[in-house]
Amino acid sequence: MTSTSILPSILNSLRSPELRKKLLFTAFILLIFRFGSFIPVPGVDLQALEAAIDARGSRVLDFLNLFAGGALTRFAVFALGIMPYITASIILQLMTVVIPNLEKLQKEGESGQQKMTQYTRYLTVVLAFVQSIAYVLYFQSQDALPGFSPGRFYLIVLSLTAGTTLVMWLGELITQRGVGNGMSLLIFVSIVASVPTAIEGWIGAPPVTQAIILFITILVIVGVVFVNEGQRRIPIQYAKRVVGRRMTSGGTTYMPLRVNMAGVIPVIFASSIVIIPPLMAELGGRGSFFQNVSDFLAPGSYYYIGFEALLIVLFTYFYTAVQFNPVDQADNLKKHGGFIPGVRPGRPTAVYLDRVLTRLTLPGAIYLAIVAELPNLVFRFLPESNVVFGVIGGTSILIVVGVALDTMRQMEAQLMMRQYEGFLK
Repeated sequence: MTSTSILPSILNSLRSPELRKKLLFTAFILLIFRFGSFIPVPGVDLQALEAAIDARGSRVLDFLNLFAGGALTRFAVFALGIMPYITASIILQLMTVVIPNLEKLQKEGESGQQKMTQYTRYLTVVLAFVQSIAYVLYFQSQDALPGFSPGRFYLIVLSLTAGTTLVMWLGELITQRGVGNGMSLLIFVSIVASVPTAIEGWIGAPPVTQAIILFITILVIVGVVFVNEGQRRIPIQYAKRVVGRRMTSGGTTYMPLRVNMAGVIPVIFASSIVIIPPLMAELGGRGSFFQNVSDFLAPGSYYYIGFEALLIVLFTYFYTAVQFNPVDQADNLKKHGGFIPGVRPGRPTAVYLDRVLTRLTLPGAIYLAIVAELPNLVFRFLPESNVVFGVIGGTSILIVVGVALDTMRQMEAQLMMRQYEGFLK
């Protein structure tokens, strides 16, 4: 997708009645999500809560607050955001590797996917309940919840759990009836809500810092667009076949393999995992095992940067393997009479596709890791950049640009489909 095609795609989307309804529906759901981020749960003193968060100055809470769209500092109904759902998705996808029944469900098509989605929902509610208890106990230990009582404790926990369930439902509504991936768009809106704060910090920074931050931001955006649109085209030749009484003519096409087939999901997964030790340290206090791990993986340290980069590379390979199965692709080609020139059908085709995909995924994974960690490295040598990168870092820019590109790609696909439908009519 080129920059010149974005504006025409948006205008064409607004001209299509059906697509316009989907866009308006998506905007309405996102508006509800933002509205819920400003409604505090009952029984919370917001002034005491804000004072406790400011006094603590935890980067972990800042990160969680970023993904919640600022709802955590207000202890709003949607304070947990979509993170419990993402964590549940990670756990289930990892469990498919070790539990054969889950792996079978993944291969059962739509019915299996529905069951996996249902399991993800149940696990999300459980994780939201546990995370709500942890948050309440933590903020109560920081004297941010005056007048604390067992009744108020259960009321806040149930409110936060119900809010997460509602956020999950809103995301699924967008995926089913709107435009784009609902969960990704909710994260997108949460991060974009912090952009005014980042711009305000950038304006107040020294001129040299402003120039460096602007240059890195543009570099990251250009890199995301360039690599996300890069692909390797595998030529596919179809032989002539007899279908009924007709002879179908063979043809030549290609199979596009994207350099970054996993998108921004590995970055979201890695960000969710890397904050677990600091979060547990916040709850466990000084002297705990997680505190020692947290000190070793302090946000912004070289160990933290290296660990998160390694997780991004690993999750990129893992999620790419989940999204693209060379054996299934080779079987589908064989069933439809397709083959790769110079490669025998069946298992040799699967081996060839696996080799190409493995080599192609490596630069994509390294690119994701470099782009995500570049602002953290700059922050170590230029502390003044924290005014912007402390609010929106490389991970956030990756997610925002990646989600925007994926959403525009889906809009263009729906526009093309409607043009073909109109032509056939």
